[in-house]
Amino acid sequence: MTLEILTPDKKVFEGEVSAVNVPGTMGSFEILNHHAPIISTLEDGKLIVRGTGKEEVFLIHGGVVEASNNKVIILAEGITHR
Repeated sequence: MTLEILTPDKKVFEGEVSAVNVPGTMGSFEILNHHAPIISTLEDGKLIVRGTGKEEVFLIHGGVVEASNNKVIILAEGITHR
């Protein structure tokens, strides 16, 4: 699936991934390939991106996630790459 991570001032990440773990307002959850459409608010916390054999961790400061048609868009208020 395709993932885009955006902040108000730049695009932080764009690429193909196998899974994304996000810090949802009601608790963390994972988005996998062919996930049902979803829109959720995000809290401050770890955003874990899993790709082909590697894992990247970002610390986000609130935001929104939308998943639809195998595309995930994360709009973060702020972000730090670990």
